[in-house]
Amino acid sequence: MDSPDRQDHQDRQDRHDSRDRHSRYESLARQLGAIGAVKRGLVRALPAECPGGSAIVLALLHHHGSLRMGRVSELMGVDMSVSSRHVAHTVERGWVERLPDPDDKRCRTLQLTPAGGAMLADLDRRVTDLFARTLAEWSDDDVVLLTTLLARLRGSFGDCRAHHA
Repeated sequence: MDSPDRQDHQDRQDRHDSRDRHSRYESLARQLGAIGAVKRGLVRALPAECPGGSAIVLALLHHHGSLRMGRVSELMGVDMSVSSRHVAHTVERGWVERLPDPDDKRCRTLQLTPAGGAMLADLDRRVTDLFARTLAEWSDDDVVLLTTLLARLRGSFGDCRAHHA
């Protein structure tokens, strides 16, 4: 059995460790809150005719292939009314087309057009160029480490997108 002095020392150490851990998480929360500035910088890199929501629609269709509107909303983590506006914008510009769903002729699927693929390639180039300029002073190892840690952080949260009825 531990002596009272030893137990008291362990209790103080545990409280200290808990405060340190809490402080680290507070610092992390502040830094993640500042990600808004990074996101705003990325949005400024997009062409005016392709706002962020439209860019997300193009990226989702490129990554997942043809999708129904409900699935786009689910993947975006937004209400159908929000995703519908973004999709309408991409359809109006010819970047996305609505096609009959081969599995259910009553439904439509969304598909990326060649013009949408070209726009997405332009967006990717703009964002990549922005990162290359902004992180020019970073070592390759630091960029790889940041990428790895961000992916790990995202994975720790699992699939936390909102699910709408």
